[in-house]
Amino acid sequence: MSIETGNQKFDSPYKPIRSFKDLKVYQNTYEAALMVMTKIVPKLPDDERFSLKKQLSNACKSIPALISEGYAKKHQKKHFQKYLDDAMGECNEMVTHLSFCRDLYYHLLEEGICEKLIEVYDISGRQLYNLSKKWKDFKEK
Repeated sequence: MSIETGNQKFDSPYKPIRSFKDLKVYQNTYEAALMVMTKIVPKLPDDERFSLKKQLSNACKSIPALISEGYAKKHQKKHFQKYLDDAMGECNEMVTHLSFCRDLYYHLLEEGICEKLIEVYDISGRQLYNLSKKWKDFKEK
């Protein structure tokens, strides 16, 4: 899986957005969710099944879902805005949950995986904020 982080440069210009799948923030959060579900959740202890595992599972999957559902309502500025705000909140939640994983269960997880995912969710939250602001500015023009 190749998730784009802030350290990478773009070799080609951005492509037109024709679908929510064209949004880089959607692509990155979807791939990050796959990593969380395959490389973190299964490695956590069973006593976290109803706590951290459930929180991670729900939050990571909700971000790309909120982006895709919100995109369907992009013509309704207020509704699209709410979905983007909710997705930003979920990104922040993922940073917190992944920090717990890193600090409590570092010995069970692949080295550096939490830091990489924390960076992805931090960047994604900022991308969602910027998308929200740009969309608002665009719709007002």
